[in-house]
Amino acid sequence: MNPQRRVIEDGAVAVDGERIVDIGLTKDIEAKHNADILVEAQGKIVLPGIVCAHTHLYGALLRGAPLKIKPPGDFIQALHRVWWPCDEALTERDAYASALAAGVDMVTTGTTCFADTFSGPNYIHGSLSAIARAIEEIGMRGVLAFEATERNRPEEGARGLDENERFIKEVKEKGSKLTQGMYSLHASFTLSDEIIVEARKRATRDGAYMTIHTSEGLVDLYHNLERYGKRTVERLKDLGVLGRDMVLAHCVHLDEVELNIVAEKGCGVAHNPMSNMLNAVGVAPVPEMLKRKITVGIGNDGYIFDGFENMRSAYLLHKLQRRDPRVMTPPEILEMATINGAKLYGLDGEIGSIEKGKQADIIVVSSDSIPTPLTSETVAGHVVNSVRGADVETVLVAGRVIMDHRVLKTVDRETANSVAREAASALWDRMKRTQ
Repeated sequence: MNPQRRVIEDGAVAVDGERIVDIGLTKDIEAKHNADILVEAQGKIVLPGIVCAHTHLYGALLRGAPLKIKPPGDFIQALHRVWWPCDEALTERDAYASALAAGVDMVTTGTTCFADTFSGPNYIHGSLSAIARAIEEIGMRGVLAFEATERNRPEEGARGLDENERFIKEVKEKGSKLTQGMYSLHASFTLSDEIIVEARKRATRDGAYMTIHTSEGLVDLYHNLERYGKRTVERLKDLGVLGRDMVLAHCVHLDEVELNIVAEKGCGVAHNPMSNMLNAVGVAPVPEMLKRKITVGIGNDGYIFDGFENMRSAYLLHKLQRRDPRVMTPPEILEMATINGAKLYGLDGEIGSIEKGKQADIIVVSSDSIPTPLTSETVAGHVVNSVRGADVETVLVAGRVIMDHRVLKTVDRETANSVAREAASALWDRMKRTQ
């Protein structure tokens, strides 16, 4: 996934410490380097680790929840009946447990870096530190933020910004190599102009990235049209908050004018195809974004944490929506899931591709489930059409072997699941008491 999108058959990668020091044909690499540790990958696929552009780790605790609610008929009802009651019931244990379980799920299916936004109005201060603790135990990378919102009261939003500011400072003081902070805003329909502008001021001051849910559902668009006479992206533009350090999540209901603004301002977009299908909000105009050279990454939005499932969904969804099988190609999907995801958060100089000098975030994928020839011409198609997360055998993050032959080396998966089950059970009970 270097600028030339080079594919090497019978290739090898040399890693020294945290970084990649050489790449080339196996015979050439073996002649130049003596390895203390050899990761055998003959006949397998070696890729940069997947970068998840947008997630909510705490979504792991809602999986299978037996909520006795009237089934939501649209996106805003899903927020009111499921997600916001969940948010308000979250505790420190939930933040840690969900990060541990979701992180394990992601890293064992090939994701080495993600961008997460946590939302817990009754547990704000210190929440990002609890999440970071779980992620650092696993040994993967995370860009973490608290999702500021004013849906209940203005001071709640201010406290959310304060938590982001606190964590950004904490990470810098600790010199963390795996986690970093950013500023997160929920969505413009739960935020005043003042807090959006304040978040931009702090992000610029701290040199941090920003993210906001943008026209995920029609409620966001209609709110802005009715209250401000502007579409969502037009309002954000007029507030002066858009830029290359802003990641817009979803962007389902953007028109041509808004797409042009996103391209002009250099914003990135986190596309969440499986979540958009789950919530039935619509299909983001990703092909039109790519035509405008907008950087688009793939996220899971806290739903299915297997990056290969999300890649395949992004590949297929737009073909169906446009009734055109030519829309979206395997190389485009691979870019979105790796180097583009890294670029969204300014990490493309360090991760997202296998290049000399970059951090050694690398996955090795078994080809046992692939029944046809695996070559430089077919590999992209196989990755998008055939590979499953369960085919990931080995995972390196910063040169460290996190998983070897499907065995996680840093934390015990059963223990992580046990911690999550206990937390989820208690969370479900608290949610039931509010129904």
